[in-house]
Amino acid sequence: MTEAFDIINAVAPIMERPIELPSREAEDEMSFDEPDDGDRSRIIGLLGPSPVGIDDLIRLAKVSPTTVRVVLLELELAGRLERHGGGLVSML
Repeated sequence: MTEAFDIINAVAPIMERPIELPSREAEDEMSFDEPDDGDRSRIIGLLGPSPVGIDDLIRLAKVSPTTVRVVLLELELAGRLERHGGGLVSML
């Protein structure tokens, strides 16, 4: 029969080890380049009045997800983009 003492003895070595958490993200993950005009025009060219998925934009534009999201945010702030349910967007 297992008792609480047995469980405590089993997990004690694990609990005594310090937990190592990264203090911050790697430099590569934190760096971000501003989308260039070619990226912007390629993404805008893929948008129209019919809703399209953000994942499809990333795949078709052949740019990073961050770049697509930045361009979409710029368009949204300019009042030119409409967001729909299910991760779909379209131009106004």
